[in-house]
This record gives sequence, structure tokens and C-alpha cells, in this order.
Amino acid sequence: MKLDLHTHYYPPAYFERIERSGGDFSFGTSPTGQRIIRYRGARFFGITAPMTDVAKRLDDMDRVGIDTEVLSLSTPNVYFVEGKAQADVARMVNDAYAELSATHPGRFLGFASIPMDDPDAALRELERAVDELRMQGVILLSNIRGRALADPLYRPFFEEADRRRLCVFVHPMIPVAADAFTDYVLGPLVGFPFDTTLAIAGLCFAGVFKQLPNIRWLVAHAGGAVPYLMERLDSGWRDFAECRVNIDEPPSIYLKRLYYDTVTFSPHNLRLLRDVVGTDHMVMGSDYPHLLGSIDKAVSSIDAMDFTEHEKEQVYNGTALSIMNNVRSVAGAAPA
Repeated sequence: MKLDLHTHYYPPAYFERIERSGGDFSFGTSPTGQRIIRYRGARFFGITAPMTDVAKRLDDMDRVGIDTEVLSLSTPNVYFVEGKAQADVARMVNDAYAELSATHPGRFLGFASIPMDDPDAALRELERAVDELRMQGVILLSNIRGRALADPLYRPFFEEADRRRLCVFVHPMIPVAADAFTDYVLGPLVGFPFDTTLAIAGLCFAGVFKQLPNIRWLVAHAGGAVPYLMERLDSGWRDFAECRVNIDEPPSIYLKRLYYDTVTFSPHNLRLLRDVVGTDHMVMGSDYPHLLGSIDKAVSSIDAMDFTEHEKEQVYNGTALSIMNNVRSVAGAAPA
């Protein structure tokens, strides 16, 4: 059984909301004629047919042998609008995911979007998404309209997430200082892994992973640079007193408890990730249907690794079923 935990679907009404909202996001055309979304004038991502075409998704899943996709709303998620306006967008998207899951049983699951800038609404939507819609966790961006995930504003949400043993998928956003990433599509290419790394390091040094140990954190794009930088972060903890204020163990102790998807497709990076955290902390991801993702490589990159069959099964489904919420009906799994 193969589960894809990093794959994005956009209800058509979502793109309409972005187009009406104005602000930092706008629509345009690439040099090749593709419709694109721009962020502050720079290319953000190109729109592909499977982003809204369910039949095409199912054909591609069947072609490569993916049984189930866990859908999520990529950047900018619901944060292209401010404050209380986020709740309406989140409800619309989460309802669309729940409807897809019901229409195609076993083929689609979903990570809920959360209106994080409206703390009360965030808790209400979390309860609705997990308890009523029976979704598999939530997706958050690496920064929320420029605010770090470690900001105290979000602490009540994460305390509830910890109580629920929630699966929280951290997906990148363009860094706050975006000007350096405007040329050559450097926002997605370099800015995304940069901001993921910054967000996870911030949460670690702020003590969130220590103080709220029950959240199942899933980090996109193989953790950005987190696996590569663990030793350097540990050196910071040893050398700088301010790095020891909130945690009493080296950062790598906490970072190895997180979970990481395989959206890198590089055998060298996948081997590093396996050696650092183990396949019981790895899940398959494709980043389909974005251009930098690949539903084909999601499978072929793992098949080609010199992992044992047990390790490959861990990546394909075992780890995923152990960390997601509401998956008792999927392959007989029964996590909390």
C-alpha cells in the first residue's frame, strides 16, 4: 500500500478567492503561456490541470501505484486574507476535501487548513475538522503572514494539538525578507527550504518540541536543511547560552523525533535522511501536481533505494499510518 502525504488539491473556488482578494498575490502568464500565481510580482507557482481535475489525479495515481493521497492546501493556504476572513476560506477548503474523501472512499484523505490569525476560530476549525470531518491532521505554513510559528499567539492552538496528539504538516512559505528571492524563481527553489529550516529551528530552540511532545510534526521537502544542519545546531546549543534557555538536550534529540517526507527524490538526500532519522520517521511525498514535484519520482526514487523491503514499507505506509489522525479504516490502522 502506498500513501502520498504531500500532495496538493485546490477547489476551483479557492483560486477565485485569491483572484478577488488582491494584495500580494495576483495571476499572470509565464513566458511559456502557463497561467501562474505571482507573489509581489515574482513567479510563485504555475497552475496545472490536476490541481483541480480529480479524474486526472486518479489516473495518475493508478498509473504509478499510489493507493491514497492525503490532500493539503499549499502556499499561500488561507493566509492571503487577514484575520477573521481566513476562517471562511478554511471551511470552504476543508469541506471540499471531506466531500472528495466521501465521494472516493480510500483514495483521498486530507490535512485541514486552519485560520491561525483568528485564535478562537482556529480552535473551532480544528475541532470541526478532526471530530466532524474526520480529517487526518492539519497543514500550517512555515510562517503565517510573516509571524513565526513559535510566536506566543499560536501557543493555545499547539497546546490543543498536543492534547489531541495531532499530526501537523509544516509546509514552506516564502521567507519574510522576500526581496532576495524574487529572481530566477528562487522563492520556491531556495526560499522554501530556507524558511522550513528556520521555522523548525525556531520551534526547537523555543522549547515547543520539548514542552509539547505529543504533536506528530511532519516536515515538508525532507526537512529543508534540517537533517544536514543537526550537528551545527547541536554545536550552537553547546556553545551559546541563549540556545540552552528553553531546551536541556541538544537540538538533534528533538529533531530526530519529528517526521519527514521524501520530497527530494535525490538518492543521496534520501540515504542521509534514513541514516539520520530512520525510515520509521519518513513518509512518501510527491508534491504533485506542482512542477517541482513528481508523482512518478515519488515512487521510483524509493523503489531504487538500497533499503530493505521492510524499510520501504515503512516509508510507503507504516510511518504514515502511525502518525495521522482518524485512519482506523485505512489498512486496519489504529493510532490515536
